[in-house]
Amino acid sequence: MKLATASVRLLIAVGAGLAAVGATALPGLPSVVQAPETRLAAAASDLPEGAYWHTRVLTQRTGPRQMGSGANRYWVVERGLIEEWTAPDGKAWFGYREAGAYPKSAADRKAWRRDGSPAKWTRTADGQVVKLSAEPGKGHVGPVRGNDDTFSLAGQRLTYDEVQRLPADPNALKSWLSEAARVSRVKQDKVDGYITGALPEMLYWLPAPRNVRAAAYQALLTMPTVRARGESKDGMGRAGAALSIDRPKTVQRNGLTVKDKVDLIVDTGTMLLLSESQATTVRGKLSFNETSTRTMLEVGWTDTAPAVPALP
Repeated sequence: MKLATASVRLLIAVGAGLAAVGATALPGLPSVVQAPETRLAAAASDLPEGAYWHTRVLTQRTGPRQMGSGANRYWVVERGLIEEWTAPDGKAWFGYREAGAYPKSAADRKAWRRDGSPAKWTRTADGQVVKLSAEPGKGHVGPVRGNDDTFSLAGQRLTYDEVQRLPADPNALKSWLSEAARVSRVKQDKVDGYITGALPEMLYWLPAPRNVRAAAYQALLTMPTVRARGESKDGMGRAGAALSIDRPKTVQRNGLTVKDKVDLIVDTGTMLLLSESQATTVRGKLSFNETSTRTMLEVGWTDTAPAVPALP
């Protein structure tokens, strides 16, 4: 369910401290009017710095099934490149390219060699049909069809200007997301998870101003399932603040509680997400080697036109 346009704009205006005099604030959201010079400075910084908001992401996934046969079983990492370009008017393009699969560890490489060093896989060790190759694919790029020229956040559709006016205060931002959850009919006991899931998207997915991204990061630190883990480095050696999220959603597998644990690394200078890793755990231990990582190779404005993703 979507917020009505007027309701969305009122939520953003109030939460960002730009509510017009006489407007009625929704319950739980503060009403703060900025000074004219502050509004002018904010407007100047909201101008796009390029033709497209661009993300270039390297994805890596392992499991849940091994390749090979008999004693020669091994885990394979699947790699892909995803690029997205979104113009301020909401028009978007999507590109994808398979970047080649490879054995995960030294032990996996030994088992792979014993298995004949295959460059392609059509079945897993337990007979499941797959289509994997060590060679990169040709890739493709094209416009995103069927979107309504807006940006998506927490189930709501926002214009570029509305994204710029999202709350730059952590508490106000959480209030906005709570209201979005209510309008989307999220159950009360699921609201915190809904908010926690939306906040990381603001660190790369949306062309939000840095102060809004900073509010999203600060809000994340206050969520009950989020833990700060000091400084860490991503797969490219870039340092950032490490956060762990224990997702409250669980499923039962053979009578055991299975959870997804998400680790984030954030560049707190730019307030952009560097990487996001997810692991499936049973009783706190890694299960079935199920892991996936998204490394943000590029996030920001660009004038370079959409094209098939280049290999890293």
